[in-house]
Amino acid sequence: MSSERPRPEYPRPRLERRDWVNLNGEWEFGAGPEPRFDRRILVPFAPQAELSGIGERMPGDRLWYRRRFAAPAAERLLLHFGAVDYRAEVRVNGRVVARHEGGHTPFRADLTGVASGSENELVVIVDDPMTDATLPRGKQSWARTNETIFYTPTSGIWQTVWLEPLPARHVAALRVIPDLDAGAVELQVDAGGPVEVTASLDGVEVGRWAGPPGRCRIALGTAKAWSPESPRLYDLSVVCGDDEVRSYFGLRKVETREGRFWLNGEPYVQRLVLDQGYFPAGLLTAPTDGDLRRDVELAKALGFNGARKHQKVEDPRWLYWADRLGLLVWAEMPSFLAYSADAERRLLMEWQAAVERDRDHPSIVAWVPLNESFGIQEVDAATHERLVVRLYELTHRLDPGRPVSSNDGQQHGRTDLCTLHDYDPPAVLAGRYRNLETALDPSVRPAPPFLPGHSYQGQPIIVSEFGGIQLAAAPGWAYGEAAGPEELLATYRALIEALMDPGPVEGFAYTQLADVEQERNGLLTFDRQPKADLARFREATEANKLRTKDARR
Repeated sequence: MSSERPRPEYPRPRLERRDWVNLNGEWEFGAGPEPRFDRRILVPFAPQAELSGIGERMPGDRLWYRRRFAAPAAERLLLHFGAVDYRAEVRVNGRVVARHEGGHTPFRADLTGVASGSENELVVIVDDPMTDATLPRGKQSWARTNETIFYTPTSGIWQTVWLEPLPARHVAALRVIPDLDAGAVELQVDAGGPVEVTASLDGVEVGRWAGPPGRCRIALGTAKAWSPESPRLYDLSVVCGDDEVRSYFGLRKVETREGRFWLNGEPYVQRLVLDQGYFPAGLLTAPTDGDLRRDVELAKALGFNGARKHQKVEDPRWLYWADRLGLLVWAEMPSFLAYSADAERRLLMEWQAAVERDRDHPSIVAWVPLNESFGIQEVDAATHERLVVRLYELTHRLDPGRPVSSNDGQQHGRTDLCTLHDYDPPAVLAGRYRNLETALDPSVRPAPPFLPGHSYQGQPIIVSEFGGIQLAAAPGWAYGEAAGPEELLATYRALIEALMDPGPVEGFAYTQLADVEQERNGLLTFDRQPKADLARFREATEANKLRTKDARR
């Protein structure tokens, strides 16, 4: 087990402080119904991951974590968890300080008056029923073996744990809403006293505001739009008394109208790649921050201007690199795979927390609360429609400024994007996507594009899953295969051209960036090696890039 502290970078880049204590590293660990600490685990890696030092697929439904820590001197002390799958109870010095349900979103505990000095005991008890398909599992298998699109599960702590010492008066929360048209930014600052806010661009101050906490608006002296081609970010400093937090934002505007997606007032074709965010030794947890950055860089090197982050609420550090390097993101909720009233409640609760955590990232340009009716394919029609519509409406209440794909790929209710999944070969796609009627024909799909009572209303049509080609020499599962690198490149190019030749399609998401365990249909291997020349993949990805609206539609 490594003696170096894993994942040492600050874990919350949109609300960063200078003083913090990283609690990643070696913890005591055990599994079973009663307290047990007979092993060692490397946090923040799940016990299923090789990097944890455990590497067991089914460690048990109840997990026990323990470590000692020194409490930094502070008027207020918070303990943060990036993500713990699935239910967590946190005890400090024998006192329960937090309970949390949800495997993908952060939570915290206030340790003020509970922890002090150099000797404190932290215990985390995790319950994650490994075979319960009603939990929002995403691509985590609930069976004892992997199969097709389902992979090794994750349980327990899988993102960074840290302490945050604070003064009594401090910034508690920050919401940032850029306004590109006005060249301004609006903020909602929750703080314990008056605040001073400074915005800067490239190290030069471009706006300032001071006053009581609450809403404020800053007119920016320089207005530069954010885009994948020019990912300009503004730095923010927010000071309340002795507390300072650093953040950032991008000025950008997204819309769907006239059958197109618009970025910063111009029609924009989204060329996305499906990205599942799995890593060979860490599973859902990237071994290093550099691995997260590399995935963004590789997607851009392959010619993509965005990624559909599939069935995973991703580490905020990956979103930071998407913001910093310029990659559009479709953010998606991991689905449950079997319906119950509790499953619906959990999905809605955690999706709200995910949107609230991530809605200030400029890279995110679309929300995907549901994929292919996962978990509700067998329910009655009224329940099916109610949940699809409820997720759409909830998402818009939380974030009115971004489009929503209500049920990605099929059976949309109210939706801002008409997304379709289609793994047919290039020749079939070339004929199907030349006009609206054939593109939306329900007879050629496993499920119709819209639910009964709903219909196409001129939304942008985006084929958000297609391709899925593996090299024939690589054993595993895929949607199709190519004999070698040259045939893979030729098939890939033909697929892109089939969609992007003149017709109604306004963008795509290719399946997928990298192989994941037994699913071998990535453009990269699981360890991120390209299966053919990166430059030639990029050339194919950008086929028809310069076509005008009139020529394409």
